[in-house]
Amino acid sequence: MEIKLFDSELKVMEVLWREGDLTAGEIAKILKEEIGWNRNTTYTVIKKCVEKGAIKRLEPNYTCRTLISKEQVQEQETIELINKMFDGSAEMFFATFINSKQLNQHDINKLKKIIDELK
Repeated sequence: MEIKLFDSELKVMEVLWREGDLTAGEIAKILKEEIGWNRNTTYTVIKKCVEKGAIKRLEPNYTCRTLISKEQVQEQETIELINKMFDGSAEMFFATFINSKQLNQHDINKLKKIIDELK
């Protein structure tokens, strides 16, 4: 399932992934507290997510439920990034990531373990 979500839509999705099913009003309240959105902005973004098939609207009370997982979106966004910035080369992506010098020894050991488990 390929659904392109924009940053604003990801903010709504993050709330639902974190909190579970919520009414649109509850989402609006959380996003007002977290990032200052007004109710109309939140409802507009929820509507776009529903139209894209990322959220399902349930009655009663306009309850929202995600139809795609955070992992699905992460995988899709990663593939898109690799294709766009690294000409589809996962090797180039990984090399750039490793060479960014932002990894500590713990992170390096975890990555080595992941690679070893792929063998």
